[in-house]
Amino acid sequence: MEKSKILYAEDDKTIAFLIQDSLEAYYEIDHYGDGKSAFEAFNCKDFDICLLDIMMPEMNGFDLAEKIREKNLEIPIIFISAKALKEDRIKGLKIGADDYLVKPFSIEELILKIEVFLKRSKKTEPSSPKYTIGKYHFDPQNYTLQDSENKITLTQRESELLFYFIRHKNTVLKRQDILKAIWGDDDYFMGRSLDVFISRLRKVLANEENIFIENIHGIGFRFSENNIS
Repeated sequence: MEKSKILYAEDDKTIAFLIQDSLEAYYEIDHYGDGKSAFEAFNCKDFDICLLDIMMPEMNGFDLAEKIREKNLEIPIIFISAKALKEDRIKGLKIGADDYLVKPFSIEELILKIEVFLKRSKKTEPSSPKYTIGKYHFDPQNYTLQDSENKITLTQRESELLFYFIRHKNTVLKRQDILKAIWGDDDYFMGRSLDVFISRLRKVLANEENIFIENIHGIGFRFSENNIS
Protein backbone atom coordinates (compact mmCIF):
# COMPACT_ATOMS: atom_id res chain seq x y z
CA MET A 1 0.00 0.00 0.00
CA GLU A 2 1.40 3.40 -0.98
CA LYS A 3 2.33 5.61 1.95
CA SER A 4 0.76 9.03 2.38
CA LYS A 5 3.16 11.87 1.58
CA ILE A 6 3.94 14.56 4.14
CA LEU A 7 5.49 17.96 3.53
CA TYR A 8 7.39 18.76 6.74
CA ALA A 9 8.91 22.22 7.27
CA GLU A 10 11.07 22.62 10.40
CA ASP A 11 14.34 24.51 10.93
CA ASP A 12 15.38 22.82 14.20
CA LYS A 13 17.53 19.90 13.04
CA THR A 14 17.17 17.91 16.26
CA ILE A 15 13.37 18.14 16.35
CA ALA A 16 13.19 17.46 12.62
CA PHE A 17 15.31 14.32 12.98
CA LEU A 18 13.19 12.98 15.85
CA ILE A 19 9.88 13.59 14.10
CA GLN A 20 11.05 12.34 10.74
CA ASP A 21 12.57 9.23 12.31
CA SER A 22 9.31 8.54 14.15
CA LEU A 23 7.01 9.10 11.16
CA GLU A 24 8.92 7.53 8.27
CA ALA A 25 7.81 4.02 9.24
CA TYR A 26 4.24 5.08 8.49
CA TYR A 27 4.53 7.85 5.91
CA GLU A 28 6.72 9.17 3.13
CA ILE A 29 8.01 12.40 4.66
CA ASP A 30 9.98 15.15 2.90
CA HIS A 31 11.70 17.53 5.31
CA TYR A 32 12.75 21.09 4.49
CA GLY A 33 14.65 23.43 6.80
CA ASP A 34 13.06 26.69 5.65
CA GLY A 35 9.75 27.92 4.31
CA LYS A 36 11.07 28.93 0.90
CA SER A 37 12.42 25.50 -0.02
CA ALA A 38 9.29 23.87 1.39
CA PHE A 39 7.08 25.97 -0.88
CA GLU A 40 9.28 25.24 -3.89
CA ALA A 41 8.83 21.52 -3.15
CA PHE A 42 5.07 21.98 -2.74
CA ASN A 43 4.94 23.44 -6.25
CA CYS A 44 6.82 20.48 -7.73
CA LYS A 45 5.51 17.47 -5.82
CA ASP A 46 2.22 16.00 -4.66
CA PHE A 47 1.63 15.86 -0.91
CA ASP A 48 -1.28 14.59 1.20
CA ILE A 49 -0.72 16.75 4.31
CA CYS A 50 1.53 19.57 5.53
CA LEU A 51 3.26 19.86 8.91
CA LEU A 52 4.61 23.38 9.37
CA ASP A 53 6.76 25.01 12.02
CA ILE A 54 6.28 28.76 12.32
CA MET A 55 9.65 30.31 13.17
CA MET A 56 11.77 29.46 10.11
CA PRO A 57 14.30 31.31 7.95
CA GLU A 58 13.59 32.55 4.42
CA MET A 59 9.82 32.27 4.90
CA ASN A 60 7.94 31.73 8.18
CA GLY A 61 5.23 29.11 8.62
CA PHE A 62 2.36 31.59 8.52
CA ASP A 63 3.48 32.97 5.15
CA LEU A 64 4.12 29.45 3.88
CA ALA A 65 0.62 28.32 4.87
CA GLU A 66 -0.93 31.32 3.12
CA LYS A 67 0.93 30.51 -0.09
CA ILE A 68 -0.07 26.84 0.15
CA ARG A 69 -3.71 27.83 0.65
CA GLU A 70 -3.55 30.05 -2.44
CA LYS A 71 -2.55 26.95 -4.43
CA ASN A 72 -4.65 24.33 -2.65
CA LEU A 73 -7.67 24.88 -0.40
CA GLU A 74 -8.14 21.23 0.49
CA ILE A 75 -4.81 19.82 1.68
CA PRO A 76 -4.75 19.50 5.49
CA ILE A 77 -2.30 21.82 7.27
CA ILE A 78 -1.14 21.25 10.85
CA PHE A 79 1.05 23.82 12.58
CA ILE A 80 3.59 22.39 15.04
CA SER A 81 5.19 25.23 16.98
CA ALA A 82 6.63 26.36 20.29
CA LYS A 83 4.52 29.53 19.96
CA ALA A 84 1.81 28.82 22.52
CA LEU A 85 0.00 32.16 22.67
CA LYS A 86 -3.68 31.93 21.75
CA GLU A 87 -3.15 34.83 19.33
CA ASP A 88 -0.71 32.69 17.34
CA ARG A 89 -3.12 29.76 17.31
CA ILE A 90 -5.99 31.96 16.19
CA LYS A 91 -3.82 33.49 13.46
CA GLY A 92 -2.91 30.03 12.21
CA LEU A 93 -6.55 29.01 11.98
CA LYS A 94 -7.54 32.23 10.24
CA ILE A 95 -4.90 31.57 7.62
CA GLY A 96 -6.53 28.25 6.91
CA ALA A 97 -4.77 25.65 9.06
CA ASP A 98 -6.80 22.67 10.22
CA ASP A 99 -5.03 22.22 13.55
CA TYR A 100 -2.24 23.60 15.75
CA LEU A 101 0.00 21.50 18.00
CA VAL A 102 2.17 23.22 20.62
CA LYS A 103 5.62 21.81 21.30
CA PRO A 104 6.39 19.64 23.15
CA PHE A 105 3.82 17.05 22.09
CA SER A 106 3.80 13.28 21.86
CA ILE A 107 4.43 11.50 18.59
CA GLU A 108 1.31 9.43 19.29
CA GLU A 109 -0.80 12.61 19.37
CA LEU A 110 0.75 13.84 16.14
CA ILE A 111 0.14 10.53 14.36
CA LEU A 112 -3.45 10.47 15.58
CA LYS A 113 -4.09 13.95 14.18
CA ILE A 114 -2.39 13.09 10.90
CA GLU A 115 -4.55 9.99 10.54
CA VAL A 116 -7.74 11.89 11.30
CA PHE A 117 -7.08 14.46 8.59
CA LEU A 118 -5.85 11.92 6.05
CA LYS A 119 -9.00 9.84 6.49
CA ARG A 120 -11.21 12.89 6.16
CA SER A 121 -9.42 14.09 3.04
CA LYS A 122 -9.79 10.82 1.13
CA LYS A 123 -12.79 10.87 -1.21
CA THR A 124 -13.65 7.23 -1.78
CA GLU A 125 -17.38 7.34 -2.41
CA PRO A 126 -18.40 7.29 -6.10
CA SER A 127 -20.89 10.08 -5.64
CA SER A 128 -21.93 12.43 -2.89
CA PRO A 129 -25.28 14.00 -2.02
CA LYS A 130 -25.59 17.71 -2.70
CA TYR A 131 -27.67 20.24 -0.82
CA THR A 132 -29.28 23.45 -2.00
CA ILE A 133 -28.48 26.43 0.21
CA GLY A 134 -30.10 29.54 -1.18
CA LYS A 135 -28.51 30.04 -4.59
CA TYR A 136 -25.71 27.56 -3.87
CA HIS A 137 -25.32 23.83 -4.39
CA PHE A 138 -23.26 22.42 -1.53
CA ASP A 139 -21.18 19.28 -2.03
CA PRO A 140 -19.88 18.29 1.45
CA GLN A 141 -17.68 15.49 0.15
CA ASN A 142 -15.78 17.71 -2.25
CA TYR A 143 -16.00 20.85 -0.07
CA THR A 144 -17.62 23.03 -2.73
CA LEU A 145 -20.32 25.69 -2.92
CA GLN A 146 -21.42 26.46 -6.46
CA ASP A 147 -23.96 28.76 -8.04
CA SER A 148 -24.63 29.52 -11.70
CA GLU A 149 -21.50 31.65 -11.99
CA ASN A 150 -18.99 30.79 -9.29
CA LYS A 151 -17.53 27.81 -7.48
CA ILE A 152 -16.14 28.23 -3.97
CA THR A 153 -13.88 25.58 -2.48
CA LEU A 154 -14.11 25.43 1.31
CA THR A 155 -11.51 24.08 3.68
CA GLN A 156 -12.25 20.72 5.25
CA ARG A 157 -13.26 22.22 8.58
CA GLU A 158 -15.49 24.85 6.96
CA SER A 159 -17.24 22.12 5.01
CA GLU A 160 -17.70 19.91 8.08
CA LEU A 161 -19.14 22.80 10.07
CA LEU A 162 -21.51 23.88 7.31
CA PHE A 163 -22.66 20.28 6.83
CA TYR A 164 -23.33 19.99 10.56
CA PHE A 165 -25.41 23.18 10.46
CA ILE A 166 -27.40 21.92 7.48
CA ARG A 167 -28.20 18.65 9.21
CA HIS A 168 -29.46 20.62 12.23
CA LYS A 169 -31.11 23.57 10.48
CA ASN A 170 -33.45 25.81 12.47
CA THR A 171 -32.25 24.22 15.71
CA VAL A 172 -30.45 25.99 18.54
CA LEU A 173 -27.11 24.20 18.81
CA LYS A 174 -25.02 24.29 21.97
CA ARG A 175 -21.40 25.31 21.53
CA GLN A 176 -20.14 22.22 23.32
CA ASP A 177 -22.20 19.92 21.08
CA ILE A 178 -20.77 21.51 17.92
CA LEU A 179 -17.22 21.32 19.29
CA LYS A 180 -17.50 17.67 20.28
CA ALA A 181 -19.05 16.75 16.92
CA ILE A 182 -16.47 18.59 14.75
CA TRP A 183 -13.35 18.95 16.90
CA GLY A 184 -13.86 16.05 19.32
CA ASP A 185 -13.36 18.31 22.36
CA ASP A 186 -14.84 21.45 23.88
CA ASP A 187 -11.92 23.18 25.61
CA TYR A 188 -11.23 26.93 25.45
CA PHE A 189 -8.93 26.80 22.43
CA MET A 190 -11.37 24.70 20.42
CA GLY A 191 -14.07 27.22 21.31
CA ARG A 192 -11.98 30.02 19.84
CA SER A 193 -11.39 27.86 16.78
CA LEU A 194 -15.15 27.50 16.35
CA ASP A 195 -15.57 31.28 16.43
CA VAL A 196 -12.92 31.66 13.73
CA PHE A 197 -14.61 29.15 11.43
CA ILE A 198 -18.07 30.65 12.06
CA SER A 199 -16.65 34.02 10.98
CA ARG A 200 -15.12 32.48 7.86
CA LEU A 201 -18.40 30.79 6.90
CA ARG A 202 -20.29 34.05 7.33
CA LYS A 203 -17.88 35.77 4.96
CA VAL A 204 -18.25 32.99 2.38
CA LEU A 205 -22.04 33.21 2.60
CA ALA A 206 -22.23 37.01 2.89
CA ASN A 207 -23.87 37.45 -0.52
CA GLU A 208 -26.69 35.01 0.29
CA GLU A 209 -29.41 37.02 2.01
CA ASN A 210 -31.50 33.99 2.98
CA ILE A 211 -28.84 32.27 5.09
CA PHE A 212 -28.37 33.17 8.75
CA ILE A 213 -25.92 31.92 11.37
CA GLU A 214 -27.27 33.48 14.55
CA ASN A 215 -25.46 33.84 17.85
CA ILE A 216 -27.71 32.58 20.64
CA HIS A 217 -26.27 34.33 23.69
CA GLY A 218 -24.95 32.00 26.33
CA ILE A 219 -25.93 28.90 24.37
CA GLY A 220 -24.50 28.63 20.88
CA PHE A 221 -25.75 29.14 17.33
CA ARG A 222 -28.72 28.59 15.04
CA PHE A 223 -28.43 28.06 11.29
CA SER A 224 -31.55 29.05 9.37
CA GLU A 225 -32.28 29.20 5.67
CA ASN A 226 -35.44 29.42 3.65
CA ASN A 227 -34.88 26.51 1.28
CA ILE A 228 -32.57 23.59 2.02
CA SER A 229 -33.25 20.32 0.26
